Parts: sequence; C-alpha cells; structure tokens
Amino acid sequence: MGKGLSLFERRRRRVRTALRAKGGQRPRLSVHRSGRHIYAQVIDDEAGRTVAAASTLDKDLKGKTGATSEAATSVGKALAERAKAAGVTQVVFDRGGFLFHGRVKALADAAREGGLEF
Repeated sequence: MGKGLSLFERRRRRVRTALRAKGGQRPRLSVHRSGRHIYAQVIDDEAGRTVAAASTLDKDLKGKTGATSEAATSVGKALAERAKAAGVTQVVFDRGGFLFHGRVKALADAAREGGLEF
C-alpha cells in the first residue's frame, strides 16, 4: 500500500479500493468528519459530480456544535431527503479512513432510516 503512510491514509485507500472493485454502478456516499463538523455527499463518480450534500454547516442544520452524534443523525436524514429528491435511492457507503463508529455510524443509520439503501 505504500510505506510511510499514516494508518488513516492506509484505511482510506483500502476502503476506496474495495469500493472500486465492486464496480461503479451506484453513487458513493462519502463522509468526512472533523473535530467540529461532519460532512456527507452523494457523488456520481461516472459523471464526476456531486448529486446531494449536507453538513452541520448548512443553515437549516446548524446547532450549537456539529461534533455530536445527534448532529450527525440530522445530517444523515437531510442527506437522504436530498438524495431521494435527486432520484438516488441506492448508494455505496464510503467511510474514508474513519472507523464505522460514533458519528459516522450515526450518520449512516440515519441515512438508512431516511430511505437510502447500502
């Protein structure tokens, strides 16, 4: 995989490689988590464009802070609504180098409840 890469970068590459191996039939739900916010977007890699996006920086989702599981849940629900409005119901989940735990898991569960299949 490459010497000198951080554990995060190695995980990120491993996840991306596994997603590419499955084929690009479905759009990719990509998640980024920072110390203060969480961001998610549905990306159509074939067309090279973002279909839907949501984050804790959105005006309708802004709360006290974006660094909570509750905020991640609201981002997941909003993203599912926006993706369904754009005609996307099936996605493949790209957690990047982040562990599927805590805020990332909360976002994924909320997106599933909102109607996205992955």
